[in-house]
Amino acid sequence: MNIHINGQSYSLNHESKITINAALALYFIEPQQSTFAVAVNGDFVSREDYENTHVINGDSIDVLLPIQGG
Repeated sequence: MNIHINGQSYSLNHESKITINAALALYFIEPQQSTFAVAVNGDFVSREDYENTHVINGDSIDVLLPIQGG
């Protein structure tokens, strides 16, 4: 199974689907302290649904972090 997170490809040889939480564990090296938003194939997913929403082969996840500045 191949998925993309923020344009970066991840290959998971023994999985046919994973939860968003599992996918985020691939992407974030350290636990995130800040808030962020997640979209799967362009559809935003609420944080409460990360454990119940699965991604499958070819899905694309966008992780959107807040930008500070002025």
